[in-house]
Amino acid sequence: MRLYRFLSGPDDSSFCHKVTNALNKGWHLYGSPTYAFDAETKTMRCGQSVVKDVDGVEYDPLIKLGDF
Repeated sequence: MRLYRFLSGPDDSSFCHKVTNALNKGWHLYGSPTYAFDAETKTMRCGQSVVKDVDGVEYDPLIKLGDF
């Protein structure tokens, strides 16, 4: 099964740590990062898609992707 997640967060080191943590758990970057202004909070936000192949597990919409 191939899993997909979209990680997002503020434009600071916490976002970099979130992506680094996913990479160290076997996730792979998918596509280019995004960067956008959040007009409500008046801050910049970052986003990055990641994917991971997991053998021997059937997809279930109730799975918690962060557990992988």
